Amino acid sequence: MIIARALGAAAAAAGVIAWILFLRADLVLSHYDARAHLVVARRIIDNITPGWQQVGAVWLPLPHLINAIPAQIDVLYRTGAFASLVSVACFGMAAYAAARLVMLATGSPLGAVVAATLLAINPNLLYLQATPLTEAMLIASLFLAILWLYEWVPLNDDRVPGRLAMALVAAMLTRYEAWPVVATAIAVAAWASARLGGAPATAVKRGLRLAAWPAATIALVLINSRVTVGSWFVSGGFFEPDPGYEGRALRSLVAVWWGTHQLSTRLTEIVAIAAAVFFVLRGMLRRADAALVVPVALFAAGILPALAFYEGHPFRIRYMAALVAACALFCGLAVGMLRQYPAIILAGVLVGITLIQSPPWRRDAPMLLEAQWDRESAAGRRAVTACLRSRYSGEKILASMGSLAHYMQDLSREGFVIADFIHEGNGVLWEQAMETGPAPQAGWMLVEEQSEGGDVLEQRIRRDPSFAQGMQRVCEGGGVALYERL
Repeated sequence: MIIARALGAAAAAAGVIAWILFLRADLVLSHYDARAHLVVARRIIDNITPGWQQVGAVWLPLPHLINAIPAQIDVLYRTGAFASLVSVACFGMAAYAAARLVMLATGSPLGAVVAATLLAINPNLLYLQATPLTEAMLIASLFLAILWLYEWVPLNDDRVPGRLAMALVAAMLTRYEAWPVVATAIAVAAWASARLGGAPATAVKRGLRLAAWPAATIALVLINSRVTVGSWFVSGGFFEPDPGYEGRALRSLVAVWWGTHQLSTRLTEIVAIAAAVFFVLRGMLRRADAALVVPVALFAAGILPALAFYEGHPFRIRYMAALVAACALFCGLAVGMLRQYPAIILAGVLVGITLIQSPPWRRDAPMLLEAQWDRESAAGRRAVTACLRSRYSGEKILASMGSLAHYMQDLSREGFVIADFIHEGNGVLWEQAMETGPAPQAGWMLVEEQSEGGDVLEQRIRRDPSFAQGMQRVCEGGGVALYERL
């Protein structure tokens, strides 16, 4: 559809403009995880022990595999330019998919414009898509998967289209929020297939054929995790539990609700939820509209953050980014379900309120504030950088990539590469250093002493001060201590 393509291109253009503005403001890499994602991509080749095993980590691999080769180019690694432009392209694809889905479901160009506009003017989504963070890729892959699943359900075809399979796999390999969305969408698609007249056995068979792709993807992820980090699934050990949420189900659910409208507006959240309920009821009451329930699966993106908060994971507002995008889509669908003046009024109110409460030029948007949490610490670490640079003569540096990956990326501006570090991805070398202490293995040690209660090296020193024997503390700053071998 020409309208959907035009809206996708317009969103991508807005994304490029936002990237330029954030680059000039030195915000593209201000988020610590943006830099850490670049490090994971870089370490696949730039490493003491390079290879496929470097893909294994807490994060899913697709964004890092896409960026693995470009990240070896110093200018792209230090600026994150390639990874950012991948995010911008994903942002455009998400707007295209949203607009096309609204057009297919409602036939309303106005609804398509509203969905794409609410995506493109959201300051939080604009920031995320300007960085190497992975939310834009998640939203794009989910929106494309839902779009093509919506198109596939009424076809009465047992074959799974290649593009649909690829979108499902891409979503599953990008972020864990996709896992419950894909599972829900496949279950709803099988139900809708039966609802549209397919035999129950046929609908189940179609659902299983769809499920084979994400199931195989999960198996691959689990096996890779087991081989590379020794655990089938890494769900803890990289954060300090937050007692404000740990074990508190209602508070965790409220956090997801609150974070969603903080990243957009209460109005868009209310309209989107109302539209989703309407679509579910309509799909249940009218057989011909059963496929309308498929997009509602996008709201399952809230399951993972709710569970994470319940398990004690600290609140991170960007975990609700996929829900915010889903709200934009369903606001477009809500406008599309209306006709003439009511549709025009709702469209104007949605866009107008959004521009008033959360305009794209908003400098205190929650994601921008979260992205700058590390700025004060980064300034403090400059003293550590200057100290290391003045005394460094090529010895290996022991550091936890789980805690200091962002600082490793900072140090690239001083000429340091990932192969200069001994980290968790180095397997036996890391294990030996943790067993014998750093002195026999490395000339330097970087220790994160504050964030998340201190990293594994700090915790080891607390338990056993002799671990640092043979090393002397030479400087500190920004919560990081630098040790030098005697």
